[in-house]
Amino acid sequence: MSELSQNKMGVKPMFPLLMGMSLPAMFSMMIQALYNVVDSIFVARFSPDALQAVSLAYPLQLILISFGVGTAVGVNSLIARRLGAKNYQEANTAAATGLVLAVINWLVFLVLGLIVARPFISLFTSNADVISDGASYLTVVMCISFGMMISCMGEKILQSTGNMIIPMLTQTLGAVVNIIFDPLLIFGIGFFPKLGVLGAAIATVFGQICSMTFILIILFVRKHEVKITFKGFKLQKLVLKNIYAVSFPAIIMQSIGSVMVSGINAIISIANITAEYAAAYINAFGIYFKLQSFVFMPVFGLSQGVSPIIGYNYGARNKKRMFEAFRMGSIIAGIIMAAGTVLFQLAPSWLLSLFESEENAAANALLAEVGVPVLRIISISFIMAAVGVMFSTLFQAVGKGFYSMTMSVLRQLVVLLPVAFLLSKLNMVTMWYAFPIAELFCLFVGIIFFVRLNKKEFSKL
Repeated sequence: MSELSQNKMGVKPMFPLLMGMSLPAMFSMMIQALYNVVDSIFVARFSPDALQAVSLAYPLQLILISFGVGTAVGVNSLIARRLGAKNYQEANTAAATGLVLAVINWLVFLVLGLIVARPFISLFTSNADVISDGASYLTVVMCISFGMMISCMGEKILQSTGNMIIPMLTQTLGAVVNIIFDPLLIFGIGFFPKLGVLGAAIATVFGQICSMTFILIILFVRKHEVKITFKGFKLQKLVLKNIYAVSFPAIIMQSIGSVMVSGINAIISIANITAEYAAAYINAFGIYFKLQSFVFMPVFGLSQGVSPIIGYNYGARNKKRMFEAFRMGSIIAGIIMAAGTVLFQLAPSWLLSLFESEENAAANALLAEVGVPVLRIISISFIMAAVGVMFSTLFQAVGKGFYSMTMSVLRQLVVLLPVAFLLSKLNMVTMWYAFPIAELFCLFVGIIFFVRLNKKEFSKL
Protein backbone atom coordinates (compact mmCIF):
# COMPACT_ATOMS: atom_id res chain seq x y z
CA MET A 1 0.00 0.00 0.00
CA SER A 2 1.34 3.47 -0.89
CA GLU A 3 2.54 5.95 1.69
CA LEU A 4 -0.23 8.38 0.81
CA SER A 5 -2.91 5.75 1.51
CA GLN A 6 -1.44 5.34 4.99
CA ASN A 7 -2.07 8.92 6.10
CA LYS A 8 -1.82 8.95 9.89
CA MET A 9 -5.21 10.65 10.22
CA GLY A 10 -6.85 7.46 8.99
CA VAL A 11 -4.92 4.79 10.88
CA LYS A 12 -3.06 6.08 13.97
CA PRO A 13 -4.59 5.48 17.45
CA MET A 14 -6.77 8.48 18.24
CA PHE A 15 -5.33 9.90 21.46
CA PRO A 16 -1.67 9.92 20.30
CA LEU A 17 -2.86 11.25 16.93
CA LEU A 18 -4.93 13.99 18.54
CA MET A 19 -2.11 15.01 20.86
CA GLY A 20 0.44 14.94 18.06
CA MET A 21 -1.84 17.05 15.86
CA SER A 22 -3.05 19.43 18.56
CA LEU A 23 -0.15 20.08 20.93
CA PRO A 24 1.96 22.02 18.40
CA ALA A 25 -1.06 24.17 17.50
CA MET A 26 -1.98 24.60 21.17
CA PHE A 27 1.57 25.67 21.95
CA SER A 28 1.66 28.18 19.11
CA MET A 29 -1.74 29.54 20.10
CA MET A 30 -0.53 29.96 23.67
CA ILE A 31 2.42 31.92 22.32
CA GLN A 32 -0.05 34.04 20.38
CA ALA A 33 -2.12 34.52 23.53
CA LEU A 34 1.02 35.56 25.38
CA TYR A 35 1.70 38.13 22.68
CA ASN A 36 -1.87 39.47 22.94
CA VAL A 37 -1.54 39.95 26.67
CA VAL A 38 2.02 41.32 26.66
CA ASP A 39 1.12 43.72 23.85
CA SER A 40 -1.76 45.17 25.89
CA ILE A 41 0.30 45.27 29.09
CA PHE A 42 2.91 47.43 27.34
CA VAL A 43 0.24 49.68 25.85
CA ALA A 44 -1.56 50.00 29.21
CA ARG A 45 1.65 51.00 30.96
CA PHE A 46 2.20 53.65 28.30
CA SER A 47 -1.15 55.27 29.20
CA PRO A 48 -4.85 54.42 29.89
CA ASP A 49 -5.79 56.37 26.73
CA ALA A 50 -3.47 54.14 24.69
CA LEU A 51 -5.17 51.02 26.08
CA GLN A 52 -8.59 52.46 25.25
CA ALA A 53 -7.43 53.24 21.70
CA VAL A 54 -6.30 49.67 21.13
CA SER A 55 -9.49 48.31 22.73
CA LEU A 56 -11.66 50.42 20.43
CA ALA A 57 -9.58 49.36 17.41
CA TYR A 58 -10.04 45.69 18.24
CA PRO A 59 -13.38 45.13 16.42
CA LEU A 60 -11.98 46.16 13.02
CA GLN A 61 -8.80 44.24 13.71
CA LEU A 62 -11.00 41.23 14.47
CA ILE A 63 -12.74 41.58 11.10
CA LEU A 64 -9.31 41.63 9.44
CA ILE A 65 -8.33 38.43 11.24
CA SER A 66 -11.73 36.91 10.47
CA PHE A 67 -11.20 37.19 6.73
CA GLY A 68 -7.68 35.79 6.97
CA VAL A 69 -8.56 32.87 9.24
CA GLY A 70 -12.04 32.27 7.83
CA THR A 71 -10.82 31.98 4.24
CA ALA A 72 -8.00 29.68 5.36
CA VAL A 73 -10.44 27.47 7.30
CA GLY A 74 -12.40 26.83 4.10
CA VAL A 75 -9.22 25.94 2.22
CA ASN A 76 -8.11 23.71 5.09
CA SER A 77 -11.43 21.85 5.14
CA LEU A 78 -11.47 21.31 1.36
CA ILE A 79 -7.88 20.04 1.23
CA ALA A 80 -8.44 17.64 4.14
CA ARG A 81 -11.61 16.23 2.55
CA ARG A 82 -9.95 15.81 -0.85
CA LEU A 83 -6.94 14.09 0.70
CA GLY A 84 -9.27 11.74 2.57
CA ALA A 85 -10.97 10.91 -0.72
CA LYS A 86 -7.53 10.44 -2.41
CA ASN A 87 -8.25 13.31 -4.84
CA TYR A 88 -4.79 14.87 -4.78
CA GLN A 89 -5.16 17.09 -7.84
CA GLU A 90 -8.10 18.98 -6.34
CA ALA A 91 -6.20 19.28 -3.06
CA ASN A 92 -3.30 20.92 -4.93
CA THR A 93 -5.64 23.30 -6.74
CA ALA A 94 -7.32 24.28 -3.47
CA ALA A 95 -3.94 25.13 -1.92
CA ALA A 96 -2.90 27.38 -4.82
CA THR A 97 -6.32 29.03 -4.81
CA GLY A 98 -5.95 29.73 -1.10
CA LEU A 99 -2.76 31.75 -1.56
CA VAL A 100 -4.36 33.80 -4.33
CA LEU A 101 -7.37 34.51 -2.11
CA ALA A 102 -5.03 35.63 0.69
CA VAL A 103 -3.54 38.31 -1.59
CA ILE A 104 -7.02 39.43 -2.68
CA ASN A 105 -8.07 39.77 0.97
CA TRP A 106 -5.05 41.96 1.68
CA LEU A 107 -5.85 44.31 -1.22
CA VAL A 108 -9.38 44.77 0.11
CA PHE A 109 -8.15 45.70 3.59
CA LEU A 110 -5.45 47.96 2.18
CA VAL A 111 -8.22 50.14 0.75
CA LEU A 112 -10.40 49.88 3.86
CA GLY A 113 -7.53 50.82 6.14
CA LEU A 114 -7.07 54.11 4.32
CA ILE A 115 -10.78 54.96 4.49
CA VAL A 116 -12.48 53.74 7.65
CA ALA A 117 -9.92 53.79 10.51
CA ARG A 118 -10.49 57.28 11.92
CA PRO A 119 -14.28 57.41 11.37
CA PHE A 120 -14.66 54.06 13.14
CA ILE A 121 -12.76 55.10 16.29
CA SER A 122 -14.67 58.40 16.34
CA LEU A 123 -17.94 56.50 16.74
CA PHE A 124 -17.10 55.54 20.33
CA THR A 125 -15.17 58.46 21.82
CA SER A 126 -14.59 62.20 21.50
CA ASN A 127 -11.14 62.01 23.11
CA ALA A 128 -8.78 63.41 20.46
CA ASP A 129 -5.76 61.45 21.71
CA VAL A 130 -7.67 58.16 21.69
CA ILE A 131 -8.99 58.84 18.18
CA SER A 132 -5.52 59.69 16.85
CA ASP A 133 -3.85 56.65 18.42
CA GLY A 134 -6.64 54.27 17.42
CA ALA A 135 -6.70 55.50 13.83
CA SER A 136 -2.92 55.18 13.49
CA TYR A 137 -2.97 51.66 14.90
CA LEU A 138 -5.78 50.51 12.61
CA THR A 139 -4.29 52.07 9.49
CA VAL A 140 -1.01 50.23 9.95
CA VAL A 141 -2.42 46.79 10.85
CA MET A 142 -5.00 46.89 8.03
CA CYS A 143 -2.89 48.37 5.22
CA ILE A 144 0.12 46.13 5.93
CA SER A 145 -1.90 42.96 6.55
CA PHE A 146 -0.43 40.88 3.72
CA GLY A 147 1.90 39.14 6.18
CA MET A 148 -1.00 37.96 8.32
CA MET A 149 -3.16 36.90 5.36
CA ILE A 150 -0.48 34.83 3.64
CA SER A 151 1.07 33.28 6.74
CA CYS A 152 -2.35 32.24 8.04
CA MET A 153 -3.18 30.59 4.71
CA GLY A 154 0.14 28.77 4.61
CA GLU A 155 -0.39 27.44 8.13
CA LYS A 156 -3.85 26.08 7.31
CA ILE A 157 -2.61 24.45 4.11
CA LEU A 158 0.04 22.51 6.03
CA GLN A 159 -2.34 21.69 8.89
CA SER A 160 -4.74 20.09 6.41
CA THR A 161 -2.05 17.54 5.57
CA GLY A 162 -1.40 16.70 9.22
CA ASN A 163 1.74 18.87 9.53
CA MET A 164 1.31 20.81 12.77
CA ILE A 165 4.96 21.54 13.59
CA ILE A 166 5.68 24.09 10.86
CA PRO A 167 2.50 26.11 11.61
CA MET A 168 3.53 26.10 15.28
CA LEU A 169 6.99 27.42 14.42
CA THR A 170 5.47 30.01 12.09
CA GLN A 171 3.15 31.45 14.72
CA THR A 172 5.83 31.29 17.38
CA LEU A 173 8.29 33.21 15.20
CA GLY A 174 5.80 36.01 14.56
CA ALA A 175 4.76 36.28 18.21
CA VAL A 176 8.33 36.30 19.53
CA VAL A 177 9.40 39.00 17.05
CA ASN A 178 6.34 40.99 18.06
CA ILE A 179 7.03 40.69 21.78
CA ILE A 180 10.66 41.75 21.30
CA PHE A 181 9.87 44.84 19.25
CA ASP A 182 6.81 45.96 21.24
CA PRO A 183 8.65 47.61 24.16
CA LEU A 184 11.43 48.86 21.88
CA LEU A 185 9.01 50.78 19.65
CA ILE A 186 6.36 51.70 22.23
CA PHE A 187 8.74 53.21 24.82
CA GLY A 188 11.67 54.13 22.54
CA ILE A 189 14.32 51.93 24.12
CA GLY A 190 17.88 52.41 22.88
CA PHE A 191 18.08 53.94 19.41
CA PHE A 192 14.44 53.09 18.63
CA PRO A 193 11.96 56.00 18.48
CA LYS A 194 9.23 56.35 21.12
CA LEU A 195 6.09 55.68 19.05
CA GLY A 196 3.49 54.58 21.61
CA VAL A 197 0.47 52.86 20.05
CA LEU A 198 1.93 53.29 16.56
CA GLY A 199 4.97 51.31 17.71
CA ALA A 200 2.70 48.45 18.82
CA ALA A 201 1.14 48.37 15.36
CA ILE A 202 4.51 48.36 13.59
CA ALA A 203 5.76 45.53 15.82
CA THR A 204 2.61 43.57 15.00
CA VAL A 205 2.94 43.75 11.21
CA PHE A 206 6.69 43.16 11.34
CA GLY A 207 6.12 39.91 13.22
CA GLN A 208 3.49 38.89 10.66
CA ILE A 209 5.85 39.56 7.76
CA CYS A 210 8.51 37.40 9.41
CA SER A 211 5.97 34.57 9.75
CA MET A 212 4.93 34.95 6.12
CA THR A 213 8.52 34.79 4.87
CA PHE A 214 9.20 31.64 6.86
CA ILE A 215 6.04 29.76 5.79
CA LEU A 216 6.50 30.63 2.11
CA ILE A 217 10.03 29.27 2.14
CA ILE A 218 8.77 26.03 3.70
CA LEU A 219 5.83 25.72 1.30
CA PHE A 220 7.86 26.10 -1.86
CA VAL A 221 11.17 24.50 -0.88
CA ARG A 222 10.16 21.39 1.07
CA LYS A 223 8.01 18.51 -0.18
CA HIS A 224 4.48 18.15 1.17
CA GLU A 225 1.39 16.05 0.53
CA VAL A 226 0.03 18.96 -1.49
CA LYS A 227 2.05 20.56 -4.28
CA ILE A 228 1.51 24.25 -5.02
CA THR A 229 2.09 25.47 -8.54
CA PHE A 230 0.79 28.48 -10.43
CA LYS A 231 1.73 27.21 -13.89
CA GLY A 232 -1.47 27.36 -15.93
CA PHE A 233 -3.38 28.29 -12.79
CA LYS A 234 -6.74 30.00 -12.93
CA LEU A 235 -9.51 30.48 -10.41
CA GLN A 236 -12.13 27.76 -10.78
CA LYS A 237 -15.75 28.41 -9.93
CA LEU A 238 -16.34 24.98 -8.39
CA VAL A 239 -13.22 25.21 -6.20
CA LEU A 240 -14.23 28.67 -5.00
CA LYS A 241 -17.73 27.39 -4.27
CA ASN A 242 -16.38 24.50 -2.22
CA ILE A 243 -13.99 26.77 -0.32
CA TYR A 244 -16.54 29.46 0.49
CA ALA A 245 -19.19 26.94 1.49
CA VAL A 246 -17.06 26.72 4.64
CA SER A 247 -15.13 30.01 4.45
CA PHE A 248 -18.08 32.35 4.16
CA PRO A 249 -19.81 31.04 7.29
CA ALA A 250 -16.43 30.98 9.09
CA ILE A 251 -15.76 34.61 8.11
CA ILE A 252 -19.23 35.66 9.19
CA MET A 253 -18.91 33.63 12.37
CA GLN A 254 -15.67 35.34 13.38
CA SER A 255 -16.66 38.78 12.11
CA ILE A 256 -19.75 38.63 14.26
CA GLY A 257 -17.38 38.86 17.20
CA SER A 258 -16.41 42.30 15.91
CA VAL A 259 -20.05 43.38 15.78
CA MET A 260 -20.53 42.01 19.29
CA VAL A 261 -17.54 43.90 20.71
CA SER A 262 -18.65 47.10 18.98
CA GLY A 263 -22.18 46.53 20.28
CA ILE A 264 -21.01 46.06 23.87
CA ASN A 265 -18.82 49.17 23.59
CA ALA A 266 -21.81 51.09 22.23
CA ILE A 267 -24.03 49.89 25.10
CA ILE A 268 -21.37 51.05 27.55
CA SER A 269 -21.07 54.41 25.75
CA ILE A 270 -24.80 55.16 26.02
CA ALA A 271 -25.24 53.80 29.55
CA ASN A 272 -26.16 56.19 32.33
CA ILE A 273 -22.64 56.35 33.76
CA THR A 274 -19.84 58.91 33.82
CA ALA A 275 -17.23 59.15 31.09
CA GLU A 276 -14.61 57.81 33.53
CA TYR A 277 -16.68 54.72 34.28
CA ALA A 278 -17.45 54.20 30.58
CA ALA A 279 -13.73 54.30 29.75
CA ALA A 280 -13.01 51.88 32.61
CA TYR A 281 -15.65 49.43 31.41
CA ILE A 282 -14.35 49.60 27.83
CA ASN A 283 -10.83 48.93 29.09
CA ALA A 284 -12.03 46.10 31.36
CA PHE A 285 -13.88 44.46 28.48
CA GLY A 286 -10.84 44.87 26.24
CA ILE A 287 -8.64 43.32 28.94
CA TYR A 288 -11.08 40.43 29.27
CA PHE A 289 -10.66 39.66 25.58
CA LYS A 290 -6.90 39.61 25.95
CA LEU A 291 -7.00 37.44 29.08
CA GLN A 292 -9.59 34.98 27.80
CA SER A 293 -7.25 34.20 24.91
CA PHE A 294 -5.14 32.22 27.39
CA VAL A 295 -8.17 29.97 27.87
CA PHE A 296 -9.67 29.94 24.39
CA MET A 297 -6.45 29.85 22.35
CA PRO A 298 -5.46 26.35 23.57
CA VAL A 299 -8.98 25.17 22.72
CA PHE A 300 -8.72 26.76 19.28
CA GLY A 301 -5.35 25.05 18.88
CA LEU A 302 -7.01 21.78 19.87
CA SER A 303 -9.70 22.39 17.25
CA GLN A 304 -6.98 22.89 14.62
CA GLY A 305 -5.81 19.36 15.37
CA VAL A 306 -9.32 17.92 15.56
CA SER A 307 -10.62 19.54 12.35
CA PRO A 308 -8.39 17.80 9.75
CA ILE A 309 -8.87 14.45 11.53
CA ILE A 310 -12.65 14.80 11.33
CA GLY A 311 -12.50 16.11 7.76
CA TYR A 312 -10.18 13.34 6.59
CA ASN A 313 -12.25 10.56 8.13
CA TYR A 314 -15.49 12.11 6.91
CA GLY A 315 -14.04 12.05 3.39
CA ALA A 316 -12.90 8.46 4.00
CA ARG A 317 -16.41 7.58 5.34
CA ASN A 318 -15.01 6.41 8.67
CA LYS A 319 -17.73 7.51 11.08
CA LYS A 320 -16.22 5.77 14.10
CA ARG A 321 -12.94 7.69 13.96
CA MET A 322 -14.74 10.92 13.14
CA PHE A 323 -16.92 10.66 16.25
CA GLU A 324 -14.00 9.50 18.37
CA ALA A 325 -12.04 12.63 17.45
CA PHE A 326 -15.02 14.84 18.28
CA ARG A 327 -15.69 13.15 21.62
CA MET A 328 -12.08 13.20 22.76
CA GLY A 329 -11.65 16.80 21.64
CA SER A 330 -14.73 17.85 23.63
CA ILE A 331 -13.42 16.24 26.81
CA ILE A 332 -10.00 17.89 26.53
CA ALA A 333 -11.57 21.27 25.70
CA GLY A 334 -13.83 20.98 28.74
CA ILE A 335 -10.85 20.35 31.02
CA ILE A 336 -9.00 23.39 29.64
CA MET A 337 -12.05 25.62 30.05
CA ALA A 338 -12.67 24.37 33.60
CA ALA A 339 -9.14 25.37 34.56
CA GLY A 340 -9.72 28.81 33.01
CA THR A 341 -12.95 29.23 34.94
CA VAL A 342 -11.17 28.53 38.22
CA LEU A 343 -8.47 31.10 37.42
CA PHE A 344 -10.96 33.84 36.49
CA GLN A 345 -13.07 33.15 39.57
CA LEU A 346 -10.24 33.06 42.09
CA ALA A 347 -7.76 35.65 40.81
CA PRO A 348 -9.52 38.42 38.85
CA SER A 349 -7.83 41.23 40.81
CA TRP A 350 -4.37 39.89 40.10
CA LEU A 351 -5.17 39.44 36.41
CA LEU A 352 -6.38 43.03 36.13
CA SER A 353 -3.33 44.33 38.00
CA LEU A 354 -1.18 43.23 35.06
CA PHE A 355 -2.67 46.07 33.01
CA GLU A 356 -2.30 48.90 35.51
CA SER A 357 -0.93 52.27 34.46
CA GLU A 358 2.33 53.25 36.15
CA GLU A 359 1.24 56.87 36.65
CA ASN A 360 -2.53 56.81 37.28
CA ALA A 361 -3.53 55.19 40.58
CA ALA A 362 -7.13 56.44 40.33
CA ALA A 363 -7.59 54.78 36.94
CA ASN A 364 -6.11 51.56 38.34
CA ALA A 365 -8.56 51.52 41.26
CA LEU A 366 -11.51 52.16 38.96
CA LEU A 367 -10.39 49.40 36.59
CA ALA A 368 -10.28 46.92 39.47
CA GLU A 369 -13.70 48.02 40.71
CA VAL A 370 -15.48 47.43 37.42
CA GLY A 371 -13.25 44.67 36.06
CA VAL A 372 -13.53 42.02 38.79
CA PRO A 373 -17.29 41.41 38.21
CA VAL A 374 -16.73 41.41 34.44
CA LEU A 375 -14.15 38.62 34.59
CA ARG A 376 -16.03 36.50 37.13
CA ILE A 377 -19.42 36.69 35.45
CA ILE A 378 -18.33 36.10 31.85
CA SER A 379 -16.12 33.15 32.84
CA ILE A 380 -19.23 31.25 33.96
CA SER A 381 -19.77 30.53 30.26
CA PHE A 382 -16.35 28.96 29.60
CA ILE A 383 -17.23 25.26 30.01
CA MET A 384 -20.34 25.59 27.84
CA ALA A 385 -18.22 27.37 25.25
CA ALA A 386 -15.83 24.39 25.12
CA VAL A 387 -18.52 22.11 23.72
CA GLY A 388 -19.74 24.89 21.44
CA VAL A 389 -16.27 25.26 19.91
CA MET A 390 -16.10 21.52 19.24
CA PHE A 391 -19.54 21.53 17.60
CA SER A 392 -18.40 24.39 15.34
CA THR A 393 -15.20 22.49 14.54
CA LEU A 394 -17.18 19.39 13.58
CA PHE A 395 -19.58 21.32 11.37
CA GLN A 396 -16.78 23.16 9.56
CA ALA A 397 -14.70 20.02 9.10
CA VAL A 398 -17.54 18.19 7.27
CA GLY A 399 -18.39 21.19 5.08
CA LYS A 400 -21.43 22.37 7.07
CA GLY A 401 -20.10 25.78 7.95
CA PHE A 402 -23.61 27.27 7.84
CA TYR A 403 -24.40 25.49 11.10
CA SER A 404 -21.35 27.06 12.76
CA MET A 405 -22.31 30.46 11.43
CA THR A 406 -25.85 30.12 12.71
CA MET A 407 -24.60 29.24 16.18
CA SER A 408 -22.40 32.33 16.25
CA VAL A 409 -25.14 34.63 14.96
CA LEU A 410 -27.50 33.39 17.63
CA ARG A 411 -24.89 33.57 20.39
CA GLN A 412 -23.37 36.98 19.69
CA LEU A 413 -26.10 38.94 17.95
CA VAL A 414 -29.59 37.52 18.30
CA VAL A 415 -29.23 36.65 22.00
CA LEU A 416 -26.19 38.37 23.53
CA LEU A 417 -26.57 42.00 22.47
CA PRO A 418 -30.33 42.37 23.11
CA VAL A 419 -30.02 40.63 26.48
CA ALA A 420 -26.99 42.75 27.39
CA PHE A 421 -28.86 45.92 26.45
CA LEU A 422 -31.89 44.97 28.55
CA LEU A 423 -29.80 43.93 31.54
CA SER A 424 -27.76 47.13 31.35
CA LYS A 425 -30.97 49.00 32.18
CA LEU A 426 -30.86 47.31 35.60
CA ASN A 427 -27.18 48.01 36.25
CA MET A 428 -23.79 47.56 34.57
CA VAL A 429 -22.85 44.52 36.65
CA THR A 430 -25.99 42.60 35.69
CA MET A 431 -25.31 43.26 32.01
CA TRP A 432 -22.46 40.75 31.88
CA TYR A 433 -24.78 37.82 32.66
CA ALA A 434 -25.81 38.08 29.01
CA PHE A 435 -22.67 36.09 28.13
CA PRO A 436 -23.50 32.83 29.99
CA ILE A 437 -27.17 33.16 28.96
CA ALA A 438 -26.19 33.39 25.28
CA GLU A 439 -23.69 30.52 25.57
CA LEU A 440 -26.27 28.22 27.13
CA PHE A 441 -28.76 28.98 24.38
CA CYS A 442 -26.12 28.35 21.71
CA LEU A 443 -25.19 25.01 23.27
CA PHE A 444 -28.76 23.76 22.93
CA VAL A 445 -28.83 24.85 19.28
CA GLY A 446 -25.55 23.02 18.62
CA ILE A 447 -27.01 19.82 20.06
CA ILE A 448 -30.07 20.15 17.83
CA PHE A 449 -27.90 20.67 14.73
CA PHE A 450 -25.74 17.67 15.63
CA VAL A 451 -28.75 15.38 16.05
CA ARG A 452 -30.18 16.55 12.72
CA LEU A 453 -26.87 16.07 10.89
CA ASN A 454 -26.37 12.66 12.46
CA LYS A 455 -29.76 11.47 11.23
CA LYS A 456 -29.42 12.86 7.70
CA GLU A 457 -25.74 12.20 6.89
CA PHE A 458 -23.55 10.60 9.55
CA SER A 459 -25.83 7.59 9.96
CA LYS A 460 -25.28 6.76 6.27
CA LEU A 461 -21.49 6.66 6.46
